[in-house]
Amino acid sequence: MIDDEEGVRAAVTRRLTRAGYTVDTAASAAEGMAKIAETEKSYDAIVTDMSMDTPEAGLQVLHAAFSRDLFAEVIVMTAFGNVANAVECMRRGAFDYIEKNAPGVDAYEALAEKLGQAMDRRRRDVRTIDLWERSTREGDGTA
Repeated sequence: MIDDEEGVRAAVTRRLTRAGYTVDTAASAAEGMAKIAETEKSYDAIVTDMSMDTPEAGLQVLHAAFSRDLFAEVIVMTAFGNVANAVECMRRGAFDYIEKNAPGVDAYEALAEKLGQAMDRRRRDVRTIDLWERSTREGDGTA
């Protein structure tokens, strides 16, 4: 969970921990991208704020995530939602884009739901790759 607002990091951590997830946090895009690059095993999912150090920080995190793991699931959150940002994030492969201040929407509940969907897709994609690799090894006699 990458966000420059301590209160948001704490609230997201509480909600996702309650849903059974293990949450690692970063207070800036630079810190988050360093963790993405340095972690031994890729993160299953990444939640990032869109606008932190720069207005494009979320896009930089998105790029770092996909540079590390093509099957990364990234959810971008923002307090300053606009259609252009949402379209650009989705075009670049984000799983979803959530406005923190959308009227009538509990952004943290929406995040927990979207994260569950993202994790389901990641498990399916990883399982497909495992099956493909297994069939390739069996086909060439190395299994």
